[in-house]
Amino acid sequence: MSDTTSRALELLNLLQTHRHWPGSELARRLGVTERTVRRDVERLRELGYRIESSPGAAGGYRLDAGSAVPPLLLNDDEAVAMAIGLRIAATQRLIGGVDTALTALAKLEQVLPAALRRRVMALADTVHPVRIGGGEAASTAVLGELALACRDCERVRFTYTSAAGETTHRRVEPHYLAPADRHWYLLCWDLERDDWRTFRVDRLSDVEHARVLFEPRPLTAEEVDEFITVARSWVRQPVETDVVMELPIDTMRASFGQWGQGATAEDAEHTRWPVGGADWRETMYGMSWIPAGVPFTTDLAEAHRAEMREALVRILGALDAPPPPPRV
Repeated sequence: MSDTTSRALELLNLLQTHRHWPGSELARRLGVTERTVRRDVERLRELGYRIESSPGAAGGYRLDAGSAVPPLLLNDDEAVAMAIGLRIAATQRLIGGVDTALTALAKLEQVLPAALRRRVMALADTVHPVRIGGGEAASTAVLGELALACRDCERVRFTYTSAAGETTHRRVEPHYLAPADRHWYLLCWDLERDDWRTFRVDRLSDVEHARVLFEPRPLTAEEVDEFITVARSWVRQPVETDVVMELPIDTMRASFGQWGQGATAEDAEHTRWPVGGADWRETMYGMSWIPAGVPFTTDLAEAHRAEMREALVRILGALDAPPPPPRV
């Protein structure tokens, strides 16, 4: 393979991995001049790849969608990752996801070398994704647009319909997409609220790329997990209650962090906070996070109160009783 062909393939690989590349950065990565980059771009255009170019200091190159899908350039690891991803996608709740994922997988595995097919089969036997069952199906088109925006750090606009049916238009900086339980979630910085927000993807529509890039805000993996866990907790629970604690709302939010979402000021000294769970035990666990020494009341239903009260009496009895003899 000639140096010119190898360089053109490397240029194509770069264009496929990012939405926009400055010409100077492509030249630096390829070890050539910007004039050579322009010639290589023309070669790729002759092969059917639609590559947009823009002049000026902020200009560069962008691989645009065409009327047909041109050949993709994948290395071995990318091909294996794509095949495994398609297998996982076939198990998730995506509109048209099962048929689309399986046909794409069949086409990909048909052209994989034997060694890579063996890797895919070995990994497939050990990957057991948790199904997203029971929830509303998410649009693969919407997921794809959000994934691109997360990858390229590009602001987007969309329409969001809340669980209560309220429709709002949002401008956000998308950071992460995550499947959890029955739904997909988008974690992003809401530009109007000037704070982090998590949105259910199946309630999103009319996604538009703003073509404005942003600098990603730092988030640890633990913080991302916490945001998604909090968002999951907003699904209606079998046992729900409000607690009113003797704590100003600002103090409460500082203490609870993301878990303080949904809290409202009852008055200057009291905060109302919704708590829920699969049963009274999970509700009691939520109440246990109220800071020590802070009095609170709850409107928990009487049937659940009776069960919780009986359990607490037994727990207090166990704590007051002498400990059991040590294990021999």
